[in-house]
Amino acid sequence: MKKNENFLIGIDFGTDSVRVLIADAADGSELSSDVQYYKRWKAGKYCDAAKNQFRQHPLDYIESLETSLKNAINKAPAGTAEKIRGISVDTTGSTPCAVDKHGTPLSLLPGFEDNPNAMFVLWKDHTAVKEAEEINKLAKSWGGEDYTRYEGGIYSSEWFWSKILHIVRADKKVREAAFSWVEHCDWIPALLTGNTDPLTMKRSRTAAGHKAMWHASWNGLPAEEFLIKLDPVLKGLRERLFKDTHTGDVPVGKLTNEWAKRLGLSPDVVVGVGAFDAHFGGVGAEIEPNMLVKVMGTSTCDMLITEMPKGGEQLVKGICGQVDGSIIPGMLGMEAGQSAFGDIYAWFKQLLMWPLEQILAKLPGYHEQMKNEMIQQAADMIIPELSKEAEKIPIEESSIIALDWMNGRRTPDANQALKGAITGLNLGSDAPRIFRALVEATAFGAKKIVDRFIEEGIEIKGVIAIGGIPKKSAFIMQVSADVLNMPIKVAASEQACALGSAMAAATVSGLYPTMAHAQKAMGSGFEKVYEPDKENAQKYQTLYQRYSKLCDFVEHEFTF
Repeated sequence: MKKNENFLIGIDFGTDSVRVLIADAADGSELSSDVQYYKRWKAGKYCDAAKNQFRQHPLDYIESLETSLKNAINKAPAGTAEKIRGISVDTTGSTPCAVDKHGTPLSLLPGFEDNPNAMFVLWKDHTAVKEAEEINKLAKSWGGEDYTRYEGGIYSSEWFWSKILHIVRADKKVREAAFSWVEHCDWIPALLTGNTDPLTMKRSRTAAGHKAMWHASWNGLPAEEFLIKLDPVLKGLRERLFKDTHTGDVPVGKLTNEWAKRLGLSPDVVVGVGAFDAHFGGVGAEIEPNMLVKVMGTSTCDMLITEMPKGGEQLVKGICGQVDGSIIPGMLGMEAGQSAFGDIYAWFKQLLMWPLEQILAKLPGYHEQMKNEMIQQAADMIIPELSKEAEKIPIEESSIIALDWMNGRRTPDANQALKGAITGLNLGSDAPRIFRALVEATAFGAKKIVDRFIEEGIEIKGVIAIGGIPKKSAFIMQVSADVLNMPIKVAASEQACALGSAMAAATVSGLYPTMAHAQKAMGSGFEKVYEPDKENAQKYQTLYQRYSKLCDFVEHEFTF
C-alpha cells in the first residue's frame, strides 16, 4: 500500500479528554492529531469525589469530538479529508447511560439536563459498591448459572449491571424514563451512523463480555429470572438491551449526511464497532500472545491475549473477565488492572498543593497574577522534583509501606470498598520518602496482577507499556521494572489507544483483511526498554512480602 493515499481516524475518549488521530494506512504514521478537554468535566460538574460519584454529560463528548476532529483535519495537509476511509472509536468503560426508545441519553432531554443520574456513569464511579456485593452473593447462591464465572468470579461496582441497578433504585424519574442503557463505546458509533435504536445498534463484544456478564454459552446476558431475583425493578430490561455482540473488526455503517457535513468528511466513510480504550490500546501497542500490555495512566488496564483453548477456557480468578475476541478477533482477551495509578500521584500532589492554593492565594502584598503564576509553576514542578529526590533514597532505607487502594481494588479480586494506607511513618518521613512509597505501592499492585496470571497457569513472556506515565516518568517505570523483575518495553506511539482505533478503522474499511495485518503494517515499534536491576529486584522481594502482609491485614482486620 502506498503512502498518502488512504487515511484513518482513530478517536480515543479518555477520562478527561478526547484525542483524535489521523494516521496513514500504509505505515500508521501520524498526519495530525488534536486533544480537547471536556468542558463540564473540567469544571467539576456532576461529580462528588467524597461520594465516589463521577458522571459525564454527553454534550462534553459531542462537542469535544466535533472540535477535536475538525482541528485535526485542519492541521493535516490539504486534501486529507477526501482520503479518510474509516473511523473507529474507543472509550473508557464501563461507562453506561440511560436512554429513551430512540437511544437518546436522558440528559439530552428536557427535565434531565442537569441530573447526574441521567448522564454517563464514568468507569471510576464507585457509588454501586452495595449493588456489586448483591450481584456477587446472588450469583453464587441462586442455584443457577454463576454469571460472574467469566468475569473473574467477582463482579465490580465499576461495571454495567451494578451501575444500572444503583441508578434505577436511587432515581425513580430516571428509572421510569429509561427505555434501555448504552455503553459510551456503543453510543458514539451509533450516533455517527444514525442508528441509535438501542434494540438494533451494534454492541461491543468488549463491553458486553467484560462488564455486562454476556457470554455465548448462556445465550447472551444473564437470564431474566436472575435479574428479577436481584431486584424486580430490572424486570423487562434484558429484552430491551441486546443479545448479539460484535468484535472491533466489524463495520457499524457509514457516516450520516449530517455528521459528514458537520465534520467535513465524505458520507462514504465507514465507522467501526467501538471498544474500550485499553483494548484498542493493546491493538495499537502491537499486542501478541502472552505479552502483557499495561495502559498506565490515571488507573491501569492490563491486556493479555492467548490462543483460544481447544478444550475449553481456563478460568482465571479475580480478573476483569476473559472474552473471545475482545482485543484481537479470534483470540481470547483477558483484562486486569488497578483502580488508581496516576490518580494516586495526583492525590499526593493535591495534598502538598493545599498550602499554596489556600494560604498563598490569601497573602497580601502580592499581585493576583503573580500568585497564580507561582501556584501553577509549583504544581508543574512537584512530581518531577519529588521523583528526583525519591530516586536518591536507597530502597532499604525507608520503612514506609503503602497500599495502592485509594480508589479501591480492581484486580486481583475486585473490592472497591477497600481503602489505601501508609504505614511505617516517623518524624523523618518527608515528602520524597512518602512519594517513593506510593510509587512502590503502585508497582507492587501491578506485581499482584502478574503473580495471579502466573499462579493460574497463564504464561507472561514480557510487558509492554503505553499511556502518559511511561512517556513522562523514567523513575516510575524503572521502579516498576525492578519490582516486576521483567523488562518493560515502551511503545513509541504517543497515542497508542487512538492508533489502535485507527488500525481497527483500517480493518472495518477493508484496507486490511484482519487487525493483525493492520498491526503489522501500522505499528509504531518501541522507543525504550526498562531493564530490571537485579540487585534492586532482590531487595524489592523483601518489601513486596511486607506489602502483601499489609494487604492481608487491611482487608481482613481493618474494615470500616
